Amino acid sequence: MIEVFVLDDHPIVRQGLEKILEEESDMRVAGQAGTCVELMGLLETRTPDAIILDITMPDRSGLDVLKDLRAMYPKIPVLIMSVHDERHFATRSIKAGAAGYLNKMSVSDELVSAIRRVIGGRKYISLTVAEQLAQELDKPRNGMPHEALSDREFQVMCMIASGLKTSEIAEQLSISPKTVGTYRERLLEKMGMRTNTELASYAVKNNLIE
Repeated sequence: MIEVFVLDDHPIVRQGLEKILEEESDMRVAGQAGTCVELMGLLETRTPDAIILDITMPDRSGLDVLKDLRAMYPKIPVLIMSVHDERHFATRSIKAGAAGYLNKMSVSDELVSAIRRVIGGRKYISLTVAEQLAQELDKPRNGMPHEALSDREFQVMCMIASGLKTSEIAEQLSISPKTVGTYRERLLEKMGMRTNTELASYAVKNNLIE
C-alpha cells in the first residue's frame, strides 16, 4: 500500500486529495496536516512513501519546509502543490529538491501518475515546466527582476507584497525584524524598486501572490 501525507491548510483540499486516492486500490492518505508543525509531528510517528506539500502555508513557507524535509528525510519524495503560476514557482521548487510540481488546477488529473512516478525515483514535471527548464538553460541571465532573488529574498518579497508587517514576517520566518529589513533593502535594490507598493503591484501583475 502506497501511503501519502498531505500538507495543506484548507480541509476541503485535503479531503479532495483523499477522495482521489481512495479510487486507487493501492494508495491512501495516511496522514493529513494543516500546518508545517503538524506535518513534522506526523513524521515522528510514521514514514510515508510520499508527501504532498502546499507551497503556501500559514506558519512557514513550503519551500522552507521542503529544505528541512530534504535534510531530515531525504528518501521521501516531496510533491509541491500550488495555485501559483508554474512559470514562477515550479523551477524554484525543483531546484530546492522537490520530486515534482503540481498545479492545483490540474491536480485531479495528474496526482496519481505523479505519485507513482516519484516513488519510483523519477521527477514529475508537466510539459510546461519541462519547456521552461529547457529555456532557462538557453536564455541569457537577464530574465524578470524577481528571478535574480535568492529563495529567501523571493519569499520575503511575496510576504511584503501580501501586506504582512515586518514583525509578522520576522515571526513567521523565525528571524529578527532587522534581518527582514536587510532582506527588503537587498531585494528592492535587485529589482530596481523603492517602495512596498511597487513590490505589491509587480507581484499581483505577475501572479506571484494569491
